[in-house]
Amino acid sequence: MNQASSPTLPVSDRVREALAVTLRGVEELLPQDDWVKKLAKSEATGTPLRIKLGLDPTAPDIHIGHTVVLNKMRQLQDLGHTVIFLIGDFTSMIGDPSGRNSTRPPLTAEQIKVNAETYYRQASLVLDPTKTEIRYNSEWSDPLGARGMIQLASRYTVARMMERNDFHDRFKAGTPIAVHEFLYPLMQGYDSVALHSDLELGGTDQKFNLLMGRTLQSEYGQEPQCILTMPLLEGLDGVEKMSKSKNNYIGISEDPNTMFAKVLSISDVLMWKWYTLLSFQSEAFIAALKAEVEGGRNPKDAKVALAKEITARFHSAQAADAAEQDFINRSKGGIPDTIDEISLPLGESGAAMGIGALLKSAGLAASSGEGNRLIDGGGVRIDSNVVSDKGLKLGAGTYVLQVGKRKFARVTLG
Repeated sequence: MNQASSPTLPVSDRVREALAVTLRGVEELLPQDDWVKKLAKSEATGTPLRIKLGLDPTAPDIHIGHTVVLNKMRQLQDLGHTVIFLIGDFTSMIGDPSGRNSTRPPLTAEQIKVNAETYYRQASLVLDPTKTEIRYNSEWSDPLGARGMIQLASRYTVARMMERNDFHDRFKAGTPIAVHEFLYPLMQGYDSVALHSDLELGGTDQKFNLLMGRTLQSEYGQEPQCILTMPLLEGLDGVEKMSKSKNNYIGISEDPNTMFAKVLSISDVLMWKWYTLLSFQSEAFIAALKAEVEGGRNPKDAKVALAKEITARFHSAQAADAAEQDFINRSKGGIPDTIDEISLPLGESGAAMGIGALLKSAGLAASSGEGNRLIDGGGVRIDSNVVSDKGLKLGAGTYVLQVGKRKFARVTLG
């Protein structure tokens, strides 16, 4: 949380409330006093502030870790300010090296178009699409041309550029830095000039690029934007930041049952950080709920409420209710309402199939051997009955197979 001192300027209650909303869960708000002045000016003039979030569509899907900044945008949007969802179709072709020890490969125009469409469709599950300004930075970046690019580059020094940690570390280590990589923070900063941004949001790894926007706005005679960085969300493991490569993520396009169950799998400690960064409940509500848990209420109650809120946001309230019931059924050893239906043939003579081979064929185990190990561990059920005999053979008929608490299949042998 930002620990800057409170502004000395007298401000209205409405501005104080807007500042509290802004500061919720943030890593840094710089400069905080300037943001208060912008809020006060907006209130006095009735002119909404322009709040920018730039995203390079580097992949077709986003997970809930990406929605941390989108949630903050929605909170500011609900205060009446203008939200600009900026798609970096031009900067994606440069490749952002932020936080990396090597350059990120640029994308093709076709990849960018497909990813951008998916990004915005998914982001619209958080933002109010009727109050969101969608822009592409190719609108002003392409017309710059070689002359404009050179003029832009003249407004920043190599020495300042080398202050960025990843550039400094790579240079010190003798790792090559291509000249075009210097263009990325320049172009991101120029986006703020083109959009007359009052506030730009980003992750903590984007701080250098966000500050570039302030510098260039001053160079172009504009009032510098403030910057707001949000912490990176830890994934399901509670240790590493949420990432598909770490397999500790929840994709916002995942089915409701999976989404609900994954939220319930996080630790009781991590749950409160997720509440702050992902929930739309008020801080007063969260504080009261936390006090109840500390007073003896089952923390699972709070986790279920969070799981339902997140699932409802990306699906529906009905889907969240159904996911909760599905989880209850699984926890009690019951059968979910919807499971995979599989038909498998028996041998030519109609010989029965061994349980290990059946688990493999149904996709519930990687091999017959793994199936046998699951049986040894008591993790296999047929029609809700625990299987203890690895030599069990099944003839023609329909069976509900269960492995663990979450893998089910209705298998018809014949």
